[in-house]
Amino acid sequence: MSRIGTLSENSLHAALKGWYGRPGDRFEVSVDGFVIDIVRDDLLIEIQTRHLYALRPKLAALLPRHPVRLVHPIPREKWIVRVDANDAPLSRRKSPKRGSVLHLFDELVRLPTLLAHPNLTLEALLTRQEEVWRDDGQGSWRRRRWSVADRRLLDVGERALFGAPEDLLRLLPAEWERPFTNQELAAALHCPVGLARKMSYTLRQLELLAVVGKRGREHVHVVQRP
Repeated sequence: MSRIGTLSENSLHAALKGWYGRPGDRFEVSVDGFVIDIVRDDLLIEIQTRHLYALRPKLAALLPRHPVRLVHPIPREKWIVRVDANDAPLSRRKSPKRGSVLHLFDELVRLPTLLAHPNLTLEALLTRQEEVWRDDGQGSWRRRRWSVADRRLLDVGERALFGAPEDLLRLLPAEWERPFTNQELAAALHCPVGLARKMSYTLRQLELLAVVGKRGREHVHVVQRP
């Protein structure tokens, strides 16, 4: 028996599971050989904090027979808590990085047709989190070998539910039907152009955008509504 996800449960996952649950829900239930976070009537709910692409084989097994809701938290605000090798606190600071619903595309770009299955819904939760860094010399060189020991939930703010591929078009600028490049999309959404490229790629794979030409070196896209 295996979990839908591949990550071991950390504080963030456990807290979100408690926050999301309702009276009558069942937790950690075996369904078709997988342990599901929450079962609500006939709906299977899985909370995946990152690496949505790792779910591909499990979703392929479950979706033909079950409705599944995939819940993904995005840190709108994050605090970095540093601890020593024995977990004694050293410092706490606010990260300058801020997440938004657009950061779903950091995950969807590696699984671009995720929402194409009629039995799948995707929910983004914008959260405030703490990330605990431990000075143990075993982490990434980008963090100067500090390990991410845990992630903790502070609270949950906005929620966004996507039940069909075309729901993702809500994330485009309002009533934005004119042809556009990734540079123009990034400027309109006030996001990095790299994120705009992930967004346009995903929407193209879902046949919600089409390339109609080029402007300089940039592809020009138009919206294709179902």
